Amino acid sequence: MSERFQILFMQVRLVRLASAEWHKSMQEVNRIFEEKNIYHYIQKFWGLFHVEGDYAVLKDIEKYLKSQEAKRD
Repeated sequence: MSERFQILFMQVRLVRLASAEWHKSMQEVNRIFEEKNIYHYIQKFWGLFHVEGDYAVLKDIEKYLKSQEAKRD
């Protein structure tokens, strides 16, 4: 499996996991991921993320989103 496909597979898994954990539809999560550049964030840090579990990566994404909100305030 190519690296590009593995990144895409991780992105899809994380949308599904975020949907379940955040009690939002996958469409809502997709909108958040697109608006906040989370897909790019996953791709950029895939080298680190691919050795972690999906829950750990989701927690990292949540921290990233909170830090982005704090920067706007």
